[in-house]
This record gives sequence, structure tokens and C-alpha cells, in this order.
Amino acid sequence: MGIFDGKTAIITGGGKAKSIGYGIAVAYAKEGANLTLTGRNEQKLLDAKEELERLYGIKVLALQAEVTPDDESEERVKAVVKETIETFGRIDVLINNAQASASGIPLSMQTRDHFDLGIYSGLYATFYYMRECYPYLKETQGSVINFASGAGLFGNAGQCSYAAAKEGIRGLSRVAATEWGKDNINVNVVCPLAMTSQLENFKASYPEAYEKNLKAVPMGRFGDPEKEIGRVCVHLGSPDFKYMSGETITLEGGMGLRP
Repeated sequence: MGIFDGKTAIITGGGKAKSIGYGIAVAYAKEGANLTLTGRNEQKLLDAKEELERLYGIKVLALQAEVTPDDESEERVKAVVKETIETFGRIDVLINNAQASASGIPLSMQTRDHFDLGIYSGLYATFYYMRECYPYLKETQGSVINFASGAGLFGNAGQCSYAAAKEGIRGLSRVAATEWGKDNINVNVVCPLAMTSQLENFKASYPEAYEKNLKAVPMGRFGDPEKEIGRVCVHLGSPDFKYMSGETITLEGGMGLRP
């Protein structure tokens, strides 16, 4: 018996990869949750669906959906939520993890397209999903887990649009925590530092910056997407976890919670 048996979680950016989103999906699947996974890459979503259903006996809805500066993005999000309800009948946890960005480009050289990529894929996507899921989260007295970043907290060079999107998500989350508290909906933000394929690419491209970041982690290593980031998200989404709403949770080395 898992703590999410019979419950449903939506995870954006949850395709099969060495990523935070897939790590969270595995952690929730192990607890019995049925999942809606969204992302840009259809094959990664289908691979995730096949593996999670085979290994954990859950049901996965894999939907290609990307939020971009076009007139159809809002409708794509509405369609994801509608199909989730038609398939599972409920939404208990919303995890806004998906984010794209044009990292490594100085603010003075950022174009509008660069900036829009970060803002729409992160901030607008989080806003759309939160708004559309609200009625169903109110019914289940569910949870929202949004993802921000140390890039915003500490002002990482070369990440202006990414940092702006993540700080916007933190502000949006605090407002939701205030407004939705009366509905017993928990809203929290996680700022993770985990070893992913994107971080491996960053290491190859910017080895000095990578080592600097690594030295700043007290445990001297990055967290594991499933065992540490995913398990924290399981805790935050648990029906028994109904306090500390509106807090930012920073995972340093994936090994602890620090508001």
C-alpha cells in the first residue's frame, strides 16, 4: 500500500531521462499514484509511461504539451487538465517542474526570444496549470509543488530569464498559498540541486563554474533526482503534510530541508 494509492499527480517535464521530473515520477509511482506526465519530447513521455506502468502497476497518461509564446499554449494546458479528469476523475498533486531557458547568455545579449523561452515555459506554464487545476485541488484538498532555483535566489550570471521566471514562480506560489489556504490546499516551492543530464552538459561546457557550484554544496555532491528530490516531493504532497504552506524549500546536496 502506498500513500498515493487511488490518487493522481500531474508532473510537468516528466519524460524518461536523467532528470528531476522523471525522478519525481518514479518516487510517486512507488507510492501508487496514477500520473499525468507532460513534456516536449513525445518519445521520452512514452518511454516513461511504459517503464512506470510495467514496474509499478500504475496508470500513466503521457501528453505532449509545451507552453510557448503562442495562442495555443493556454488551450493545451486546459486540454491536459481536462483529459486528466476524464481519465482519473481527480487531481491530488500538481508538480510544476518543466522549464526551458537560454542559459549562458549575458543579460546585455539576451533577445526577446531568449527571454520569452524562460518566462513562458516556466512562469506562464506554472500559472496556467495552477489556475486550471484549482477547482480539482479544492475538491481533494490537494497540494501544489512548484520549482524555483538558486539561480534566482543568488543571481547566477548568464541566467537572467531563467532566474526571472523562477523568482516569478516563487511570488506566484506565495500568493496562491495565501489565497488557497482557506481551501486547505498546500503550496510550496522547491529549489533543488540535483545531478541530471542537463547538469552534466553544464559541467562539460563550464567546468570551472561547475566546480564552483559543487564546492558550495555542504555535502560535496549533488542530490539524486528520485531518492532525494522525488522523496521530498512525496512528503510535500502527502495528505499528512499540511503545514509550512508558502515556504521555499532549499535542498543542498539533496540532503535536507531549509526554509
